[in-house]
Amino acid sequence: MIFRYADLDPHKKAFVFELDNVLFPAQDYLFQVYYLFAAFVEHTEQWKSKEMIGCMIEAYQKNGESAVFDAVKTAFSLEPKYKENFDRLLMTARLPLKLLLYQQMLELLQQIVVDRKQIFILTNGNPQQQLNKIKQVDWNGLEPYLTCYFAEETKPKPEPDALHQILAKHQLQRRDLIMVGNDTADELCAQAAGIDYANLFDFIK
Repeated sequence: MIFRYADLDPHKKAFVFELDNVLFPAQDYLFQVYYLFAAFVEHTEQWKSKEMIGCMIEAYQKNGESAVFDAVKTAFSLEPKYKENFDRLLMTARLPLKLLLYQQMLELLQQIVVDRKQIFILTNGNPQQQLNKIKQVDWNGLEPYLTCYFAEETKPKPEPDALHQILAKHQLQRRDLIMVGNDTADELCAQAAGIDYANLFDFIK
């Protein structure tokens, strides 16, 4: 069963969302970074970037984000100095294309705003990188209604410290919130804080 906004408890006053793989696919950011890195190396070394991009995407899909640089370094005998360029792009890249929200999540956010409920983004990960992503999402005019928190600035999820901060700062009760995530850390965080939890796939097909 796919939830709609109308199916949710109308007494909720605020919604808390993770960013990556909840509001938009995390790979949409990473694959654009890989494109930019490969283009940079192509310009510097006069290599073809297409094969390098393919190598990085394959490494990501098989072994995850942390395996990408080592895979491309080995495959193309990259000098260690390129790691600094790669890491900088991951943090600060200006993307060729805006990051697009999942359609169902865009509609959910819009309905929350129309209903005058609060929206919080509570995201794990490096705050600089996560802020860079947030700035490059096509929010369709929702920016004024978003309040963002970076869990790393207190304690990363599943620790509930950041949720407690939201409750206290915004004078909310636990029963007022629902958290939407797509990871065990999100679910455990919600449980530890005593708030309701819903998975991304309750909302999208």
